[in-house]
Amino acid sequence: MSHLSGTASLEIAAAPERCFAIAADIERAPEWQGAMRSAVALEYDEAGRPLLVETEIDALVARVSLVLRFSYDEPHGLTWTRERGDLAGLEGSWRFEPMPGGATLATYALEIRLSRTLALLRKGVRGPVESRVRALLTERPLEGLRGRAEGDAVIADARALRSSG
Repeated sequence: MSHLSGTASLEIAAAPERCFAIAADIERAPEWQGAMRSAVALEYDEAGRPLLVETEIDALVARVSLVLRFSYDEPHGLTWTRERGDLAGLEGSWRFEPMPGGATLATYALEIRLSRTLALLRKGVRGPVESRVRALLTERPLEGLRGRAEGDAVIADARALRSSG
């Protein structure tokens, strides 16, 4: 079985609680995450957070449909695993570590076990295309989270300045 994995970290100028709140809003993740095209919650936990989510991911070389099970460690991060779908396996996580000045070190990790069909397809896309797929799946979520966390914070700060002035 073929694997595709990656881990990336990025400093975000927002508190871990803010980063967690954005990442844990799974149903809105397609708005900012990059590869995720849709996310529909099938079950929720007692806090109202999605537990079982049907997703579609565009990995450049193929669209992949999955049902993922999420678990939460608020505000430190969340994890997910494949329940069923087009991949043989998938495990992912967000980790949020506080940094000086109220910033967060966000780490995104993803490990994918490709199905036989996708593994055969992968053989034809090694090299630069595989690097682009890996970047899409690991770096784009971090960039999207930073844009959402910092961009929304900038908008909120501007509104606060306007209302106080």
